[in-house]
Amino acid sequence: MSDAAPHPLAIRDFRFYWVARLASTIAQMSMVIVIGWQVYDIARRTMDLHHAALQLGLIGMVQFVPLFVLTLVTGLTADRVDRRWIARATIALETFCAATLGWLSWHGATTLPSLFAIAALLGVARAFAGPALGALAPNLVPRETLPRAIALSSMSWQAGAIAGPALGGYLYAISAATPYLVSCALFALSLTCMLLIRPVPRTDMGRGRNPWKQMVDGLHYVRRNKLVLGAISLDLFAVLLGGATAMLPVYARDILHAGPAGLGNLRAAPALGATLTAAWFAWRPLKHDVGVKMLAAVGVFGAATIGFGLSRFMPLSLLCLALLGAADMLSVFVRQSLIQLYTPDEMRGRVGAVSSLFISASNELGEAESGFLASAVGPVVAVVGGGIGAIGVTLLWAWIFPELRRARTFDPPAEPITA
Repeated sequence: MSDAAPHPLAIRDFRFYWVARLASTIAQMSMVIVIGWQVYDIARRTMDLHHAALQLGLIGMVQFVPLFVLTLVTGLTADRVDRRWIARATIALETFCAATLGWLSWHGATTLPSLFAIAALLGVARAFAGPALGALAPNLVPRETLPRAIALSSMSWQAGAIAGPALGGYLYAISAATPYLVSCALFALSLTCMLLIRPVPRTDMGRGRNPWKQMVDGLHYVRRNKLVLGAISLDLFAVLLGGATAMLPVYARDILHAGPAGLGNLRAAPALGATLTAAWFAWRPLKHDVGVKMLAAVGVFGAATIGFGLSRFMPLSLLCLALLGAADMLSVFVRQSLIQLYTPDEMRGRVGAVSSLFISASNELGEAESGFLASAVGPVVAVVGGGIGAIGVTLLWAWIFPELRRARTFDPPAEPITA
């Protein structure tokens, strides 16, 4: 990457994109923390710890199912429809979800079914937003600026993931409706910024072609490109097993006894580590031995998960979560850069949809797996076992996908890395 490349924030439309993503992420994470707390708190009034933990698993499942069902559709949509309008529509849907939960909370009418229904709608919004936003960023900056833009984009998400949980916890202490009302305002800001982004060039996909074949092309591309497949699937299985964040309400309420404010701090700690790492990459982009560093980062992620699972001391728990977030950010940065730079623009929406499916499987499905496992063997065993599993996956993937070890830089090879 040339040092003469313009800084992403010097580009008008990328600035609006960055602010839009920051504001929407703060709103999303504020809602997520409150939804998780309300689900677990309501469940604990009538259920024991194991059955209440199961509800946390189910809330992850209802967010994953829409993404799983809609993956092929959302990817094709991101390649055929103006990506700006997809993002605008999803932000509008999220605004509706925040307003609905705000109204229910204001009137004391929040129930488990209502929380599950809104979580499903948020899953639909994220299913369409992920591929569109991921594919939009490369359209806003020159190619040589893209790795730095990815770091900044990730930093906006992680900064929002720091502020959102803490903000949600503190606002919830004022009233149950306050975090949702503030989220509405933040979504409005995000929507305004997205409306200010000017039209971007789009690649002609050949609209006369069979839409079903176009949807499946994304899956075929990922399957053939071993480096992209290895990077995406590594994240899937490592985070699927090491889903410590799903157990944070349990740790905050029943293990660390920290309450909703402490839960906000626990949720913010991984994002703090991730943001500092993303800021470093925005200043000093990663250039060499990117594949080996990604594998090492996933191994550190597993070790930090084990440390958190065993900790009973709040500062140590926060430190482990911050290290977990930093390691995850390094992995995310490398994975996203490889996917964006190794994928042609006309395929980015569909490949992004496959990537979003894997990410959601690792996050939401990982939360479901952690909740179900915790209900069977307890939260501590579930978290520690997941960390051990993540380390095992890293070692296995280093052997199955040697392309990851051989990836030295972000520059694509002259010939695609295929089977």
